Amino acid sequence: MDEAARFRSIMERSAALKRRLATDLRSAVLTVVDAAEKSLRAGGKLLFCGNGGSAADAAHLATECLIRLRASHERRSYPALALTLDPIALTAAGNDYGFAHAFERPLRGLGRAGDLLFALSTSGRSENILFALAAAGEMGLVTVGFLGGDGGPAAALCRHVLLVPDRETARVQECHITLGHALLELLEDRLVTRPLS
Repeated sequence: MDEAARFRSIMERSAALKRRLATDLRSAVLTVVDAAEKSLRAGGKLLFCGNGGSAADAAHLATECLIRLRASHERRSYPALALTLDPIALTAAGNDYGFAHAFERPLRGLGRAGDLLFALSTSGRSENILFALAAAGEMGLVTVGFLGGDGGPAAALCRHVLLVPDRETARVQECHITLGHALLELLEDRLVTRPLS
């Protein structure tokens, strides 16, 4: 396959996955929007975690809440935090407790019952994601998995699963950020129409 055909194939595969998710995950996404709205209206916050490219997506989505998603929607800052943002806390947790606890340890200090934890993992098998999800469940947080493939063991630890049924990391991450943007746009629409008190 020449490069032009390869490029077209990559783009078409990504688009086909997104078209499938637009149908398959419509109800699940709206349920998560409901949960996020309920949490924020009750004084809760949105927490995000992930590794590698998923860490970047976690930080990206948290920032969309905290700072601004769309210039056309002037609104207050929404309480959100990526557990990947503090390299000092991450390295301290890795050194003192092991990298498997890099998200769990700060989550135990920052998370509260009713908050949402968004865990982004293309495989659903990262130990630090599994420990964070297990801790969140114990603490009464609502757990949302942006997962790929078959969801791995993370799927069983999530109250809500937004699964991209593909095993190619890049395609899964492309869908995760699109799903995240769509979810946050829907949430923002609600909160602009009826602002948080």
